[in-house]
Amino acid sequence: MTAHIDIPGIIARLPLFQELSDEELAAVASGTREKRLARGEMLFQKGDLPRGFFLILAGQVKLAFPSVQGNEKVVEILGPRQTFGEAVMFMDRPYPIFAEALVESLLLHISNATVVDLLSRDLTFARKLLAGMSIRLHSLIQDVESYSLRSSTQRVIGYLLQLAGDASGEAAGKEVEIGLPTSKQIIASRLNLTPETLSRVFHDLTERGLIRVSGKQITIVDGAELSRFDL
Repeated sequence: MTAHIDIPGIIARLPLFQELSDEELAAVASGTREKRLARGEMLFQKGDLPRGFFLILAGQVKLAFPSVQGNEKVVEILGPRQTFGEAVMFMDRPYPIFAEALVESLLLHISNATVVDLLSRDLTFARKLLAGMSIRLHSLIQDVESYSLRSSTQRVIGYLLQLAGDASGEAAGKEVEIGLPTSKQIIASRLNLTPETLSRVFHDLTERGLIRVSGKQITIVDGAELSRFDL
């Protein structure tokens, strides 16, 4: 991940910027910098001041709350083509979370000044940015609902089906292979579970013949059956 990247070319292909004119794309590119992170490297700490927002081109970034006890609560696990940091940028307040690369990652940082200029000149960009922020907010609200109203088993099943995507809705009896995107400890924190509880749920689902587990590889034996078990 040491080669130079074509920032203008990448930006032009992203949905958020596809409606921009050549002049506007050039302005965005001039206010954009690439950021390369090694595995485990911090992008920013809680309390740092935002100076723009980030777009992941490759890799994986964890957003989490730290605690005085030394553990953490994972808020989101983000991957390629996802953005983060937009809302805090407009609030002009420090980050309430930290961001850490889970694997070697490549990001773009779009500066605050660039975004403010685009918002004043391009309504399509403003609508797309707001839509993206609204989707993230809706997702976080769903998370709160899940933590409050769903059992630990239901949370894990929902997460597995989300990873499986459309494949889990195929005909009954078909197996679906998925790979966990990160460690089970981080996934447990993301689901507001202890690692021990996550392991117990995996064991229970395996005993019922609904899944098979081999390290980070999960086989959903029957997506329809697993989905019904979530009810």
